[in-house]
Amino acid sequence: MDELERLKVELDYRGFSNKTKKSYTFFVQDFLKYIKKEPSKINKDDIKNYISHLITKKGYTNITANLAISSLKFFFSKVLEKNICDKIERPKREKNLPSVLSKEEVKRIIDSSNNIKHKLVLKCLYGMGLRISELIDLKVNDLEFDRNMAKISSGKGNKQRYVMLSGILKSDLMKYIELQKPEKYLFSGRKGKYSVKSIQKIFENAAKKAKIKKKASCHTLRHSFATHLLENGTDIRYIQKLLGHSRLQTTQIYTHVADSKLKNIKSPLDDL
Repeated sequence: MDELERLKVELDYRGFSNKTKKSYTFFVQDFLKYIKKEPSKINKDDIKNYISHLITKKGYTNITANLAISSLKFFFSKVLEKNICDKIERPKREKNLPSVLSKEEVKRIIDSSNNIKHKLVLKCLYGMGLRISELIDLKVNDLEFDRNMAKISSGKGNKQRYVMLSGILKSDLMKYIELQKPEKYLFSGRKGKYSVKSIQKIFENAAKKAKIKKKASCHTLRHSFATHLLENGTDIRYIQKLLGHSRLQTTQIYTHVADSKLKNIKSPLDDL
């Protein structure tokens, strides 16, 4: 069994998500191809050179470079049992603020879709603050209508959490299930459950039809969900739980985009 096969076995054994397994395998393969050395002869400088190559030559962001470092750290420490990555410093993460839609823009996007299922997909992404992967894996049995909650079982890091079902979403979902009678997954197409591309296409078409000018994606609905909750006065620790964030620091980025306080500040220009 070669090193890459051992990597895949180790990733499977530790229960990593398919997305993480794909990313780790890609960066390890890419690194070995770039370095052109036997794994036993690789040193810390080889890793630093590769990370520098990703940033300066390939134009990868520091966030992606950090993912590459995590991939290589796992490979060397868990598969090859070498600690050459331990003292590799990570590049500082860019502090880009997430793009957020206003409530009016979200409504325009949802209203622009004439397809009942597509409209409900958009409502779920925003109304529950879901990632695409979480929506795709959402099952009919995950909906607990008597508690007004939904169980998210395929969260990042395989963590489970509960999110709330709004009155409107609960009503829409109950009608949809009664009419469409989905068997296992809440949303599926002819070839089984929806793909990531299918969900992205639903959003892109709706946003285009709604004439949204700002850069936005499905994940923007999740950002907007969190920001609007914060603007409505929801405690940030509850938002952290709803989003499934492990660290409060991750959730706190929304304090920089929420405008509930900023819009009430009077500019000194108005006093001139």
